[in-house]
Amino acid sequence: MSVVKKEYKRVTVKSLVEMKANKEKISMLTAYDYTMAKIVDGAGIDVLLVGDSASNVMAGHETTLPITLNEMIYHASSVVRAIERCLVVVDLPFGTYQGDSKNALKSAIRIMKESGGHAVKLEGGSEISESISRILTAGIPVMGHLGLTPQSIYKFGTYTVRAKEEEEAKKLMEDAILLEKLGCFALVLEKVPAKLAEKVAKSLTIPVIGIGAGGGVDGQVLVMHDMLGMSHEFNPRFLRRYLNLYTEMTGAFQQYITDVKSGDFPNKKEQY
Repeated sequence: MSVVKKEYKRVTVKSLVEMKANKEKISMLTAYDYTMAKIVDGAGIDVLLVGDSASNVMAGHETTLPITLNEMIYHASSVVRAIERCLVVVDLPFGTYQGDSKNALKSAIRIMKESGGHAVKLEGGSEISESISRILTAGIPVMGHLGLTPQSIYKFGTYTVRAKEEEEAKKLMEDAILLEKLGCFALVLEKVPAKLAEKVAKSLTIPVIGIGAGGGVDGQVLVMHDMLGMSHEFNPRFLRRYLNLYTEMTGAFQQYITDVKSGDFPNKKEQY
């Protein structure tokens, strides 16, 4: 059976639902700055996630918790200025939506108004349902996120696979159905067993995008710096490296240093 592939001038939340219905897989990557976002958007990516993983990748923090709303807006604004086609989803950072639905709405509105992003993403299920509902009442699209939720790292104490046990798997399924019922347009499943992820995807009409969740879901997301091989120390099973930029960039920098030290750069053609 052939997959129907529709050309989209602009990808929207509606486009993603159509892709799932047409059995077309959804491609998604993270982005945090103008230059990289412009390249990836030009390559034809469907979704760019301005992830709170910027806390790790761009700022060097151990967890995603320290990044602020202002910093997320800065990164999202940079990405939005670069794109022409893809959908831009922005993570609501830790502390901006948990336990206070009014603050959640205020935070989401700030992201939409100040960055120009197209949707927000929140981690969690029933425990944040009130925040999701309030954000949706303002007409702001919401992407859910279940499974491994990095903002809850100190609760779980580890980044290992989630929902391997029956009780947690049951709750994940219940939360997934709830998120669709509340009105989320899509769901990210992170680091859960492939069979469970496939079961969730088949149970929902909204697209399910996986990271470490197997191939039975509706799309895939990776951190851009990981798949490009810029972060060489991170080696989870689910990561496929498409380049080894750490080695290539190191070689280029070393060659530049050598050329400067030797006087080879700049040569006569490289000066005025």
